[in-house]
Amino acid sequence: MIESKCNHGSKCNQCGVCCRLFVINLNEEEYNSRKYKTIFEEFGIVDFEEAELTGANLIAQNEDDSCIYLKDNRCSIHERRPQSCRKFFCDSKESHFKNMIDKINLCKVK
Repeated sequence: MIESKCNHGSKCNQCGVCCRLFVINLNEEEYNSRKYKTIFEEFGIVDFEEAELTGANLIAQNEDDSCIYLKDNRCSIHERRPQSCRKFFCDSKESHFKNMIDKINLCKVK
């Protein structure tokens, strides 16, 4: 398996668990760029504040709830992935990621 270094110095083993467990929030710039397929895209919500309130700023998911950009355990938009994906890493020691990391570790044990 190919390993890629993340911003935190750790290595990602490309298990894809994080891309299967969580919905991805787009920030205002990403949402307004229209470069990402969102959950409620067909409703044509243009205003970011409205999108954020309704959850329309979330990246669309496959039927199995994985990110639509996850292909063969790899991010098909890695070079232009959203900021929330860039910031998260499953070995992160940042406290605001604790619940997410606990969920990932639970999945890896199964």
